[in-house]
Amino acid sequence: MRDVTTMAPALPDLLIEPVIRAALAEDLGRAGDVTATACIPETARMRAVFAARKDGVMAGGACARLAVQALDAGATVQVRVGDGETFGAGDILIIVEGRARAILAAERTALNLLGRLCGIATLTRTYVQAVEGTGARIADTRKTTPGLRALEKHAVACGGGINHRFGLDDAILIKDNHIALCGGVAEAVRRARAHAGHLMKVEVEVDSLDQLDAALTEGPDVIMLDNFSLDDLRRAVARAAGGVTLEASGGVTLETVRAIAGTGVDVISVGALTHSAPNLDIGLDAA
Repeated sequence: MRDVTTMAPALPDLLIEPVIRAALAEDLGRAGDVTATACIPETARMRAVFAARKDGVMAGGACARLAVQALDAGATVQVRVGDGETFGAGDILIIVEGRARAILAAERTALNLLGRLCGIATLTRTYVQAVEGTGARIADTRKTTPGLRALEKHAVACGGGINHRFGLDDAILIKDNHIALCGGVAEAVRRARAHAGHLMKVEVEVDSLDQLDAALTEGPDVIMLDNFSLDDLRRAVARAAGGVTLEASGGVTLETVRAIAGTGVDVISVGALTHSAPNLDIGLDAA
């Protein structure tokens, strides 16, 4: 049995379909796949497999399925490796069977999304494994590809990470420019607290221990420690004394994440999960 990194809830097709339609429209252009039209008979059918060229963690199987079925509603698509499961180089991830022209036209859209999302899930899993046993959790950021945020954050969850806020509307995150315009950390948190409903979290970003002390007086839900040294992270953990969730952020790498986790912070947010994840090599082969 394959290892399951996480059982991330599946995204509804309704959320994925607009991304698929836009990507297919971009690729097909005004005339459609002229190569397949020229070379492949209209009635030809084919069976093909999406196969991994490298080890990884699965994410985005639904994207491949929906890309194929958008062009051939009658195509059969068997996703053999579920989101969150690991796979090895050479493993067959998905089997498709249907009209040859449709499968070939959908190939690049399916591979682009599948490779991108598996790459994010795989990188996330590497970070999660790096902090295993420390109690710290790995979170993503809003540094995502425009239009792909829901898919990319789903891939982070497939890799065992947790999702930070999805947008500007689902949590308050007070950053340096907000603080400057409010006249200080404490005043910014007070204003946020006065505005927020009972279900909305308030997080504030601080860049010094003095700002941390000011934030602690106002009781935010989360404090982000931005680019703190390891020593200052330890001091921040001691000062907070478990009274608030502490998030470390800023320039986190695989080389530094274990030491950051060892300071006792609760969450480590890593923009690289989505803005720098390498595409995982997956191919479509006629079978």
